Amino acid sequence: MATEQEPMTPPEQPGETPSPSQVTEADEQTAALDEMRDRWRRALADLDNLRKRHAKELERVRAEERARTAGAWLPVLDNLERALAHSDSDPSAVLKGVEAVRDQAVEVLRGLGYPRYEETGVPFDPTRHEVVGVVDTPDAEPNTVAQVVSPGYGADGKQLRPAFVVVSKRQE
Repeated sequence: MATEQEPMTPPEQPGETPSPSQVTEADEQTAALDEMRDRWRRALADLDNLRKRHAKELERVRAEERARTAGAWLPVLDNLERALAHSDSDPSAVLKGVEAVRDQAVEVLRGLGYPRYEETGVPFDPTRHEVVGVVDTPDAEPNTVAQVVSPGYGADGKQLRPAFVVVSKRQE
């Protein structure tokens, strides 16, 4: 009996052309891969541009801050020059002028966020004080600041310089 068989599709062999549905799928995958590569390159370029923009902005902000800080010190410098111009005047007047300039400099530092501190009789704090000497003081509590050699500047974790102090030692 002769039956009609449906023609069989032979398996693909190397060198044969793929079917149109396979070509379309491969083209879509290649296009998707190309699009992803393009997006990745654009993201890298955007990141590089952002990094350069931030570097320029940081330098601009630093320059502005340096100029602001230098500008805050100009009146102090002007007053020092005025004090020097009157050096042949009465010494007590010159001394008062220099004290006023010092007070002005302390105020500039305070305005920049570094207030001055030089208190005695307070407990020694290693985050705010640096010991330059120890003294036996009978009327002072042990480990307290007995004398401030140089004042400290700063507060609340922003310290420009600790105070250099002499601390009372323990009584034995």
